Amino acid sequence: MQRPEAWPRPHPGEGAAAAQAGGPAPPARAGEPSGLRLQEPSLYTIKAVFILDNDGRRLLAKYYDDTFPSMKEQMVFEKNVFNKTSRTESEIAFFGGMTIVYKNSIDLFLYVVGSSYENELMLMSVLTCLFESLNHMLRKNVEKRWLLENMDGAFLVLDEIVDGGVILESDPQQVIQKVNFRADDGSLTEQSVAQVLQSAKEQIKWSLLK
Repeated sequence: MQRPEAWPRPHPGEGAAAAQAGGPAPPARAGEPSGLRLQEPSLYTIKAVFILDNDGRRLLAKYYDDTFPSMKEQMVFEKNVFNKTSRTESEIAFFGGMTIVYKNSIDLFLYVVGSSYENELMLMSVLTCLFESLNHMLRKNVEKRWLLENMDGAFLVLDEIVDGGVILESDPQQVIQKVNFRADDGSLTEQSVAQVLQSAKEQIKWSLLK
């Protein structure tokens, strides 16, 4: 699936929410071309994706906007989300003006975060694709030990699903094919390895500061 071009992002509650809900987009403002607002669906759907262990510690995380600009703010947010969701049977939570969908697998918690007006089904499609892709890559062992041993592949999986907050792919079979192609092509890149190392360094640094 080719990455779509990014249109201007609508303000909260405008064209994107209406389009996702199946309703008409609001009328164009004075001076706007009549067709412009119909071309403003929110492509920047995802604010963050992260995976925590069953103690709420970060294993993998990517943030796609500046809602939480610092590592400290991200970690506090993740801990609060974990405390709110880890003992519930639900799959959707609303926290801090955001919509969060999540899934538990053995000793892992997978989260996808969007804004308060994002379509929960769209967020859930990303979560399902992430889980099913990891399930295939980890040979049905979606748990902490195997995730840590295959972290470079996990980053590649996530990058095939979401890029800069834009959903690129929601079909796990397509994701796995692309990841396998990159691996066969020697493209478990230095960048992906560097991401893993940087994430580990930041996690250790934060743990020492706590």
